[in-house]
Amino acid sequence: MLLVKRAAPPAKGLWSIPGGKLRVGEALADGVAREVREETGLSVRVGALVEVFERLPTADCDAHFVVLDYLCEMTGGVLRAGDDADEAAWHSMDDLGRLHLTPGAVAVIRKGWRMQVGP
Repeated sequence: MLLVKRAAPPAKGLWSIPGGKLRVGEALADGVAREVREETGLSVRVGALVEVFERLPTADCDAHFVVLDYLCEMTGGVLRAGDDADEAAWHSMDDLGRLHLTPGAVAVIRKGWRMQVGP
């Protein structure tokens, strides 16, 4: 799976699924593809919705986020950290136990994995 290490709050220093804010008038799939490209340098085809996740305000961020995570298929580009990511890297499911991930990310990743390869 493709993950980024966040360079800024919220979740600075934690590994996470690439993503960010939509622009006014931007379709969901277009925003997902743009954010992945900005954070990782990769182009993707946006697939099925995996999960809707809420991130409530915390000590380092007073915003309430509603996050929609999608399966994506890489279609091009060169992997590199960009935008608000300190690192961008491919990880295996075996890596989940050793990575410091954002809250809720493990459950979303596992659900997406099951959707992609089966139980």
